[in-house]
Amino acid sequence: MRARLLDAAIGQFAAAGIGATSLRSIASAAGVTPAMLHYYFGDKARLTQALIDERLLPVLAMLRTWLENTGDDPVALMEGFARGVGEIVASHPWLPPLWVREVLSEGGALREVVFQQSVPSLPQMLAQRFAEAQVEGRLNAGLDPRLLVVSLIGLTLFPVASAPVWKRIFAIDDIPADALLKHTLALLGHGVGSAEAEEA
Repeated sequence: MRARLLDAAIGQFAAAGIGATSLRSIASAAGVTPAMLHYYFGDKARLTQALIDERLLPVLAMLRTWLENTGDDPVALMEGFARGVGEIVASHPWLPPLWVREVLSEGGALREVVFQQSVPSLPQMLAQRFAEAQVEGRLNAGLDPRLLVVSLIGLTLFPVASAPVWKRIFAIDDIPADALLKHTLALLGHGVGSAEAEEA
């Protein structure tokens, strides 16, 4: 029941925002009474912290562990990040909209809490590895390692979070996750030039 209530809460938070979501609406989504939420979590602040501790931080830790085991090759790191985020989003579709709404947006309820608890370590680790690869001549000298991390996040989380907008603009019902990953890896590997021309 506790896991079910957390699932309902994270779904409501991702859809409407933490500030705009009431315990009553979460209870309704879970098919229980508000008293049940109070029994397991006490109040909204404790529910939100449980969500951070039991859902959000473990997902970020999973990605970090994946990348730590990828090695120092910059291309492998970029591909590993894209694939890792793709798999995480496939099993945790709430992550992109929640991230945009509550971490990236000014005033987001999770920005400071998550920032203080875990977020900086992952991008810092990636930027450090990219910087080392750059010194060794294995990464384009014109790139800023820190901004490369920002670009990776933009190429992976943002397309999923903004899907309702661009699907409507381009009249697309859906783009499979593997097609999105293929596009991202092609963009990372070859930019907008011709892959055949580079191979030649």
